[in-house]
Amino acid sequence: MEKRDVQGLITNYHNRLSQVDSRFYRYLYSQIDWEDKLIEIKGAKGVGKTTLMLQHILAAFANPDETLYASLDDLWFTTHDLKELIGWFYTHGGRYLFLDEVHHYSNWQTLLKNVNDEYRDLHVVFSGSSMLQLEAGKGDLSRRLIDYRLAGLSFREFLSYEGIADLPVLKWEDLLRNHVSIAMNIKRQIASIQPLFEQYLKTGYYPFYKEVRQGYYLRLQNVVNTVLEVDYPQIDDVSVSTIEKTKKMLMVLAESVPQVPTMSSLYGQLDTDRNQGLKMMYALQRADLLILLTDNTKSLKTLSRPEKIFLNNSNLMYALGGKTEIGTIRETFFINQIKQVLPVSYPAKGDLLVDKQYLFEVGGAGKTFDQIKDESNSFLAVDNTEIGSGNRIPLWMFGLLY
Repeated sequence: MEKRDVQGLITNYHNRLSQVDSRFYRYLYSQIDWEDKLIEIKGAKGVGKTTLMLQHILAAFANPDETLYASLDDLWFTTHDLKELIGWFYTHGGRYLFLDEVHHYSNWQTLLKNVNDEYRDLHVVFSGSSMLQLEAGKGDLSRRLIDYRLAGLSFREFLSYEGIADLPVLKWEDLLRNHVSIAMNIKRQIASIQPLFEQYLKTGYYPFYKEVRQGYYLRLQNVVNTVLEVDYPQIDDVSVSTIEKTKKMLMVLAESVPQVPTMSSLYGQLDTDRNQGLKMMYALQRADLLILLTDNTKSLKTLSRPEKIFLNNSNLMYALGGKTEIGTIRETFFINQIKQVLPVSYPAKGDLLVDKQYLFEVGGAGKTFDQIKDESNSFLAVDNTEIGSGNRIPLWMFGLLY
């Protein structure tokens, strides 16, 4: 491979690097030890994985040619081999390689394992779909890599991204014990929080909202289609028929969340059986399109029937044109934000159980403890409330956890 063979790829890399905005960094940026030899960054399409890598290149390398970024969905790879590219890059002094959309390359696990073994001082950071799963027997990467997962914007990050306030990450224990004083301090910086919170619920989860504004929901619909039509079959061995059934399942569930439809009725609508139906449902969860809640006695690994189903975030609820009832939006936000830091399950009493010990009811400003008044460690997450009291915690504050 000669320099002229790689020039097109390098030009694309330089163009993308020149367009990167480094004024705002996602929460995960500072958590990554960028000196590790093999790093995996997974996440839903559109949450900012590419920007994260390019920001690091700008920050860490005075000369961009000391490293190389390549997206494996680039047409360049239809006529060129990745292993040859890595060999060329290494022999020309490159030691830091960034590979985006790795799931577009067949046998990527085996290739990365071999590269990791062959080039002892080569550092590789790669990103991929949230659906990626390390398969046993395909390179045994699990022992070699450090993996990270990037979620969409938290409400805290949204406030920073909008230039409104730079708030620190709030620890769970501090939220429960000191939420009143914390909210008062924040109110000194932000006069009116509720309108900003409502804006976030509609359009603030995916960072690309700033690029498209009026076309945000259309862009989000396109993201969903790409995940199911392109990423899904590249990661799982599924047929065109299964892809179409999975898309239909998502839309049916968007119309019925959070109530779980009769599963036999759902499978009947999709012309599928229980086993295939559950596989499709859990694929949608891996794609960060659904949240499946089970009780504490069930394991997600067994593909058990979920007790309750939600879309992954409130922005998806608006984009997919399903139910946008305020009660469901509130619960969706609560689960989406908390599950990034603590497990959430479906309890016998109350709305949600956090970390197997904190029982929550989620509702509006008039919500009472009536349903959980006799339960220990019980709390209310209340909307339309900027400063809470006692165990009544403003809903927006659960967006400060990451």
